[in-house]
Amino acid sequence: MNILIENAESLEYLTADNRWSKKPADGKNFSGVKAALGIAKKEVINKFNIVWYHPDTEQFINLHHGRGTA
Repeated sequence: MNILIENAESLEYLTADNRWSKKPADGKNFSGVKAALGIAKKEVINKFNIVWYHPDTEQFINLHHGRGTA
């Protein structure tokens, strides 16, 4: 199970080195929703989603949405 931060407008995923990637496989995997939410709220993005991503089936489930500091 991968918990990722998704920029809701660009559909990119935050990577471990604080870049954004179109590939969910490149996204930083957070230990839980709370950890991802804390980081996402500090990012300079308008809207974000915390998503669960299953790499084998390429399925997404939106776990939480919100706004960053932008």
